[in-house]
Amino acid sequence: MKNKFIKMLICVSFLLTLFGCANGNKDEKIIIYSTAEDFRNEYLQKRLNEKFPDYDVTIQYVSTGNCAAKLKAEGKDIEADIIFEMEKTYADELKDNFYTLDNYDFSKYIDELVPNDKKYATSIRYSAAIILNEKVLKEKGVAIPASYEDLLKPEYKGLISMPSPKASGTGYMILKNIINIMGEEKGFEYFDELSKNILQYTSSGSGPVNALVQGEVGIGLGMTFQAVNEINKGSNLTIKFFDEGAPWTTSTFAIVDGHQDKKGVQEVFKFFYDELILEDKQKFLPESIYKNQDTKIENYPENIKYGDMSNNTPEERTKLLGKWKY
Repeated sequence: MKNKFIKMLICVSFLLTLFGCANGNKDEKIIIYSTAEDFRNEYLQKRLNEKFPDYDVTIQYVSTGNCAAKLKAEGKDIEADIIFEMEKTYADELKDNFYTLDNYDFSKYIDELVPNDKKYATSIRYSAAIILNEKVLKEKGVAIPASYEDLLKPEYKGLISMPSPKASGTGYMILKNIINIMGEEKGFEYFDELSKNILQYTSSGSGPVNALVQGEVGIGLGMTFQAVNEINKGSNLTIKFFDEGAPWTTSTFAIVDGHQDKKGVQEVFKFFYDELILEDKQKFLPESIYKNQDTKIENYPENIKYGDMSNNTPEERTKLLGKWKY
């Protein structure tokens, strides 16, 4: 009986050794926190698996707010090695947790998108637009709005959707752009009036586009690229920009400081820097971040006039969100 038990232990040990060998080809896990949409993360994960078959590279979706909160609470001890798609003002606030990218050439970037301290690199520039479901507006017997002031007209009551600035980076960039256009006092007065026509302030940037697709509203203040994505899937939406220009911001990618020497991290980051970021532009978000970028997507507006997003700092964001009451 004793011999049988010993043989069983040897057999189990042998199987465990085999299992360990089978998995031993993969080095320590490389974790990427990404705030990007699922379909973009899926594409990036596929490309990483193809490029690094011997590394265990995992993209984990984390919302923008949660990603910033985790980095703020855990600092450089966070499990993530790379942060992908962190909105710029959050990245500026938390940049002391990032490795300085002195060995990367930023000359390919549009000058205004190069951070002074090179703690991160720009991954995307994205704009917001006035997105219309003209069928809904026609059914309600209302005209297509031509200005921000038009959106205050009582006939649009319950027909407008916008992301909450407190819950969504898209919502905040719309708020910031309006404040820059009108001034702080008049800007908040504007939202006091606009809120009377808002069906709901959504908790995510994609909320208004989803509401438009479902026919719940006729006007959405939302992300340009999400509207294009729905149009290319067959939705009958219209993209419009008012004369003041499109609200816009950028997102970033960075290496968490202290993780740069972990095997494979710099290789993976360099792959993003050299190839994946451009591929993302070619497939999903063509708005220019590079000086000589020529990326086009069907139905994507070209030569977008960008609005005033000056003074877009962490301190300004904290102040304005502290005054937001909806």
